Amino acid sequence: MNLCEICALVQSRREQLGLTQLQLTRLAGLSRETVSQFEEGTLKELGVNKLLILFDLLGLDLVSGQPKQLRHALHMASQSASVSYKTVMQPKELQTALVSGVVPVSLIAHIATFLDEAPLALLVAAVQEAAQRGRVSMNLIWRHLEQWAIEFQSPRVVWAK
Repeated sequence: MNLCEICALVQSRREQLGLTQLQLTRLAGLSRETVSQFEEGTLKELGVNKLLILFDLLGLDLVSGQPKQLRHALHMASQSASVSYKTVMQPKELQTALVSGVVPVSLIAHIATFLDEAPLALLVAAVQEAAQRGRVSMNLIWRHLEQWAIEFQSPRVVWAK
């Protein structure tokens, strides 16, 4: 696989996940100019560490360039978001909230923890799984997450406007 193919793969996967370039830059901690130039194939050097961050975040396997099969992302994300609470958010509850955009009052703390603390690669995988299971676009779920981040005043930099 050459650099042009890698650039196209990253752009294609970003679009499959329903992420804008701006959203990806926030998640990856890169500048928008860097991501834009990388996807266009005009960036001279990205660096292996930044490339690995992109691949991990987008769920790509560096060896094959194919999406990793992160199974049970909703289960792992719901468990991760429930670690500090007596009640456990169920994967189906997380999926329903992600798809509908409605957070039950009893799950506000769990969803806030998901937004603020879930590993970003797990967050992306949970969005993908929820979209597939709920038969909605990933773009819709990303909009829900961004709205919740505003409503819940998430301190996580990736949600900053």
